[in-house]
Amino acid sequence: MSDIGEDIRNRPRTDETVHDIYTEDGAVRPRFLAMVGAAIADRDVLFLRQHVAKLHESELGDLLESILPDQRQALVRLLGKDFDLTALTEVDEAIRLEIVDQMPNEQIAAAIGELDSDDAVYILEDLDHEDREEILAKLPFTERVRLRRALDYPESSAGRRMQTEFVAVPPFWTVGQTIDYMREDEELPESFTQIFVIDPTFKLLGVVDLDKILRTQRLVKIETIARETNHPIPADMDQEEAAQLFEQYDLLSAAVVDDNGRLVGVLTIDDVVDVIQEEAEEDFMRMSGVGDEELSDSVVDTSRSRVPWLLVNLLTAFMSASVISLFEATIEQVVALAILMPIVAGMGGNAGSQTMTVTVRALATRNLDIHNAWRVARREVGVGLINGAVIGTLVGTVAGIWFGDPHIGGLIATAMVINMFAAAMAGIMIPLLLDRAGADPAVSSAVFVTAITDTTGFFSFLGLATWWFAIS
Repeated sequence: MSDIGEDIRNRPRTDETVHDIYTEDGAVRPRFLAMVGAAIADRDVLFLRQHVAKLHESELGDLLESILPDQRQALVRLLGKDFDLTALTEVDEAIRLEIVDQMPNEQIAAAIGELDSDDAVYILEDLDHEDREEILAKLPFTERVRLRRALDYPESSAGRRMQTEFVAVPPFWTVGQTIDYMREDEELPESFTQIFVIDPTFKLLGVVDLDKILRTQRLVKIETIARETNHPIPADMDQEEAAQLFEQYDLLSAAVVDDNGRLVGVLTIDDVVDVIQEEAEEDFMRMSGVGDEELSDSVVDTSRSRVPWLLVNLLTAFMSASVISLFEATIEQVVALAILMPIVAGMGGNAGSQTMTVTVRALATRNLDIHNAWRVARREVGVGLINGAVIGTLVGTVAGIWFGDPHIGGLIATAMVINMFAAAMAGIMIPLLLDRAGADPAVSSAVFVTAITDTTGFFSFLGLATWWFAIS
């Protein structure tokens, strides 16, 4: 019998644990997947509770993404109330909705009540309005109000990401009162690093770090040791901007306030790390013309996501083809031109993509603005000219030897320099102009940069060739 077969047959059923579920490459081990699959098929609830229900939420999320759809549904049913709904914050949206759609709203409501508010909002925001309202109606009044308030903030805002559980005390309390409050109140969050100081209207006055509390005598008043809040975050601020504040000021947590400066929540570093990862992945996907595609999407959804930008690319390809058609007679005379054209356009496209990627990322991280744009543009143009000279000389030498005509080599070398220069200009100016116009440069830049480099490459190479053969 194979090793996997023995693992399934002899899988642990009592106090044994499955320690490491990942391979060295970070994938879920096939043996563990086989054991879980067999347990689901055998309806072995004891095994699933012992070795699946106790997984960390991120591990359970990876497991859910690795098993088949019908196995996911069976696993959730078999675990029942032991299924950790927090794991749904770790999976693709399609998988999350697939699982939630099969769960009764009573079960979701019961599980939502055990989650931190930020995780609860993350799950609720994707549900249909009717289901969401039914689930919220089953929650205690205070919790329902908190979640509704968070859901009212714009999508991808700090208000949607914040945790509404926090520790806040008045300034006239003593350190001793604050410590006793933290020990006795069971409604406080499980973990926190700061205590916020507020007035009777919940207006934020300051903050005290926990280490300061522990190092201060009990009779000292909170207002004595409180400090100004480091960069409170407006609830309607975009989550990417909030993440940049965390990165810039090395924050572990930050107060979230409404338009009147009242404390409404707290944003923590674990949520910000997720935001940074999501935004970076989103920019990368959009630069490729993919959109908000996920691995779990269906064939139809994936195709629908990619077709629009492929159509735009098709239009720009016809533009490039129309440039080539202008020099049809020249190409017929010198076949070498047709062979070498893709090199000019391809190298220009690669150079433009390099500059564009750097520019889009610098715009996303706010490292590039109107004040340093000209300096960066001069640098990129210089890089384009140098790279064009180096690559052009190399390609020109090879082409001259290949076709036994140094003129061909000189033409392609010159065209390479021109196209590299155009690529550098397009790679930085197009994202800047799109950003200035309010468009997302990560979405639109690639198409326009490719169109410019292809058109410039073909026109410069074929135009120079036509001119040279006309005078020679």
